[in-house]
Amino acid sequence: MEHTEERRGLGTYGFRFGESAELPLCGLFAVGHEREESSSYSWDGMERTDGPLLLFQYTVSGGGAAVIEDRSRRIEEGQALLVEIPGRHRYYLPEDREHWEFYFILMNPRLILPVWEEAKAKLGEVASLPPDSEPIRLLRQLVVDAQAGRIDGPYSASSSVYQFAMALGRYAASPLSERSEWPESVAQAVSFINGHYADMTDQEQLAKRLGVSKYHFLRTFARYAGMTPNDYLMRVRIEKSMELLQATDWPLERIARSVGYSTGSYYIKIFRRLTGQTPGSFRASGSNGLHYRRLFFD
Repeated sequence: MEHTEERRGLGTYGFRFGESAELPLCGLFAVGHEREESSSYSWDGMERTDGPLLLFQYTVSGGGAAVIEDRSRRIEEGQALLVEIPGRHRYYLPEDREHWEFYFILMNPRLILPVWEEAKAKLGEVASLPPDSEPIRLLRQLVVDAQAGRIDGPYSASSSVYQFAMALGRYAASPLSERSEWPESVAQAVSFINGHYADMTDQEQLAKRLGVSKYHFLRTFARYAGMTPNDYLMRVRIEKSMELLQATDWPLERIARSVGYSTGSYYIKIFRRLTGQTPGSFRASGSNGLHYRRLFFD
């Protein structure tokens, strides 16, 4: 590992571990926390020779600018730049900015390129992320780990890159999914569904209970929770039924009624749609294979 001399908690940390081409490892090239104050700060993606690399650079304060494929972009506090190296871009500190403070990570595209491309397609080349979002928390922790010498080999480096890439992918798939950011109406709806899944009727009942417009509520819920209230209710019911399938010997009709379905046949249909198997085969897996406390599905 190579690193620059730290100053005021700032620094760039480079990693040059020997890796076998046969090992499926993610490559970490560098991480850092820097503050640039000179207008001479400029990187041209077509002139760099250290690629192929993926750059994620998150602005903490001040700001920068970039020209990407002939498009000029300002990069403000709370925004990240996502570019590939080599690539047709140049990012720099413009003359009208006093400084640009940022965290960054440079990664080898091996193994993570599909996740990166999907995240970039959804977020854009310049993306806004809250400072407490999962990708930014992980990026800060990466710099702390580098400073402390905890990234000490290809395996720990690969794990760090993989965690960051997956966090970025999750955020891009549902950037507003963190519950701390949910509006009160969505949080109340989720709480009500969790407690009344067995006797709930429909989304209209839920909107009336919350005293909100049905259509505005449905749009808001889907935006923050990533699904409709009916879809969320369905998932809660199926998860609760899984617990009963493995903890009791109740017949399927009784389990169906206990979680809110009027018939066993409809319950079986929904269960198969979400899990890819029947309630009976899921129950049998508890005695013949893994005993799931919970089964996650998309």
